[in-house]
Amino acid sequence: MRSVRLAAALLMAAASALPARADDGDADKGKAPKHKLTQAESYVMIEPMYTAILDGDRPVGMLMIGVGLDIPDSKLRGEAEHAMPVLRDAFVRNLMNFSTTAVRPWAQPDVTVIADRLQGVADRALGRKGARLLLAQVAMRITK
Repeated sequence: MRSVRLAAALLMAAASALPARADDGDADKGKAPKHKLTQAESYVMIEPMYTAILDGDRPVGMLMIGVGLDIPDSKLRGEAEHAMPVLRDAFVRNLMNFSTTAVRPWAQPDVTVIADRLQGVADRALGRKGARLLLAQVAMRITK
């Protein structure tokens, strides 16, 4: 039964990791332009990531993490945008490990630990430093 619940949690996390597809030419077709959070050229937005929170062997909630990357170097920014599926996968895998081992439903997670973990993931996935992780939001939804 535990493996079924874990598989369900992994499936939900994998589904949230799929990128949304949008046509760049939507503005030409009469649709609303894509919303930008900032005018900064160096900012790279990453869709929010969700992982399961476990209590013992059963899921009791979800942890949502919202992040972005500030990458002043245009070459590295291009590499990061190209490698976004790999980078996002690395983030989600790391957060799944963190949420199942360190996050408890009765206590807020340590945001400094989360930011440090994800900064390390970004540095390893991109092969060098230069992308600064910006932690925007950490939220828990407990469904007990």
